[in-house]
Amino acid sequence: MTGGTRRRPKAARRSTAAAIALMLGGAGLIAVNTYASATETNAAETAQLPAGAAGSTIDCPEVADHLPKLPEKALAGVSDDLAAMDTQITDAYQRLTRMGTASGDAAGEKVKGEVLDPLRKSRAESIGRITDSIDRTTGRPPSGLDDLAACEVKTAPGGTAGDSSTGDAGSGDAGNADKGEGNGGGTAPPSAGNGNGPDASDFVDIRTVKPNVSSPPAARADASRGSFLTDCGVNGNKNYNTDNVIAAPGVTNGAHHLHDYVGNQDINAFSNNDTFAAAATSCKEQGDKSAYYWPVVRVQDGTQDFDQNSDGGGKEGNVGRILTAKQAEIKYVGSPASKVVAMPKFLRIITGDAKAFTNGPANANAHFSCTGFENKVQLTDKYPICPKGSDVVRSFSFQSCWDGQNTDSANHRTHMAFADADGNCANGFKAIPQLTMRLVYDVPAPTVENGQVKNAYAVDGFPEQLHKPINDHDDFINIMDQSLMDQVVDCLNKGRTCGAGAPPANGTGDDKGDDTGGKGDDGKNDDGGTKDDGKGGDDGKEDDNGGKGDTGNGGATETPGKGGTQNGQNGQGDAKGSDDGAVTSGGTADTKAGAGADTPKSESTVASDARRTEAGTAPDGSASPSAVSRAEGGDDQDSVGSVNPVPQAEGSQGSLAETGSQLWPAAAGALMLCAGLVVLLRSRRYTARR
Repeated sequence: MTGGTRRRPKAARRSTAAAIALMLGGAGLIAVNTYASATETNAAETAQLPAGAAGSTIDCPEVADHLPKLPEKALAGVSDDLAAMDTQITDAYQRLTRMGTASGDAAGEKVKGEVLDPLRKSRAESIGRITDSIDRTTGRPPSGLDDLAACEVKTAPGGTAGDSSTGDAGSGDAGNADKGEGNGGGTAPPSAGNGNGPDASDFVDIRTVKPNVSSPPAARADASRGSFLTDCGVNGNKNYNTDNVIAAPGVTNGAHHLHDYVGNQDINAFSNNDTFAAAATSCKEQGDKSAYYWPVVRVQDGTQDFDQNSDGGGKEGNVGRILTAKQAEIKYVGSPASKVVAMPKFLRIITGDAKAFTNGPANANAHFSCTGFENKVQLTDKYPICPKGSDVVRSFSFQSCWDGQNTDSANHRTHMAFADADGNCANGFKAIPQLTMRLVYDVPAPTVENGQVKNAYAVDGFPEQLHKPINDHDDFINIMDQSLMDQVVDCLNKGRTCGAGAPPANGTGDDKGDDTGGKGDDGKNDDGGTKDDGKGGDDGKEDDNGGKGDTGNGGATETPGKGGTQNGQNGQGDAKGSDDGAVTSGGTADTKAGAGADTPKSESTVASDARRTEAGTAPDGSASPSAVSRAEGGDDQDSVGSVNPVPQAEGSQGSLAETGSQLWPAAAGALMLCAGLVVLLRSRRYTARR
């Protein structure tokens, strides 16, 4: 009898079949999930972004920069049309952000037809009215303005997403090198909760930035070495509006963002020289009715403020909780090259450029730092993330060379200029007292995770400027009475320290911790509003001629009226106590004599620094912080966020929870495959034993 094949028991056959089924099912889940992930990633990399995607913006030539010198009677009509053009851009940007999805040629046509063509038409009409107005008043119509009507849509931080002639939406070109914006195309992710920025790439841990502050020009024998401080409060009485009486007189919401006002208390779009002179002032020196105003700072922490549903506020992308500066230092300083002459009454100056992100950095004059770092690091195109115990500082050095004739100009710039590298005023311009401002804020530190910034803060701005820090700016109208202006000039030219905000020789001054050892804020109402916190002596800011390093406790002394008494002691350096020891060693002077940190740099270095590109150099020849931002090493480098965080679209895969939700089919498949193997092995052992 021939031997037959022994049949395996039924139970074993069933076990084997179940094992194979589990293994096949698991392998199938793994394969499907892998294919789906690969397809999803590939689609994300190859599909064009919607025309209205976050990060896109409207870029238009600045007509004001191409206007000739105009008589005062021509300025009013021209200003109206310039303000109208700002509104046209804002409206176009809002149409762009509301657009539906489209790709390829369809996206280009959609952008061209719904955004750029209507914008070009309205701008051309405004330019025509400007040309006619100038022709009527001067008989010399400007040429070339018609070429400035066309705008383009571009993606941030570099590249173009289409222009009015080709409509190449989403092309992601390399950007405009002459504007310092070309670092590759693509759309940066928005900050959480705000579609028009800032984004993660706008922030940097200040401890990772190389020092970039250079020394000011050496003072010459005829220098005006003095300083005059005026104490006008911090806008504790919440005097706000979204007008800009300099750039857009007579136009409600001409700024499209909210301003803090100190000094003159009657500043709005419809104010004029007569109302300026009749208004009250928040300055302790009542002869100073000057208008000092700047964009507010907001924290995007999910809270809403009073203007959430208003023009210039939430309706134009300026969202979040408004922060009031804890300290606002307003100081006039002299020239390192000569004596100064009096400012004319009603002189108007704008420093910085509210549209620098699209205009380019030629007129940019933004400076951000942290207390304890001001004499080492100043940032123009990044918001600093400050270590614990350190506050955010905005600072400005205004133009200090005046043409000797005009209190304003068509573009609000050409009647003023910065001094050259040696501190000289060129082209017959005259040196006047240079206004410097320093605003200190208690800002919750943002965090950067997976290419997203949480708890971001930003300066208010035009919506299409995407809340980039480079857009920061400051505004000033001189409304001092003549006797007070004469005192300022005399004080500066004689090398003295004067003013209502200056500490007396016995060290009982207000809140600055100056080199004479001033007291902290006395907690009194500075401007009829809420009381200051009395912390004082934020960083013991050094005087122009002082040579003292940043002092003391960074605002840690909280006893009202005593904050600065420990600061400004005989050349103290950075003595701020940080929990992680991140700030430089205490008790040693960081600055040389005469290299004060109260202004971020001399005005000559401001002018040269403003003309660098994003990938350029700092005034001292070192790479700019935005281009370098390298970690210096050491144990104090706690992670607060990467220096140049990778945008989410370029590498972030979301949170761990999101990753798990995307990969669970593959995980289940792996478990099924393992289970099938186990069942198969057990089935084979059972059969072998029989």
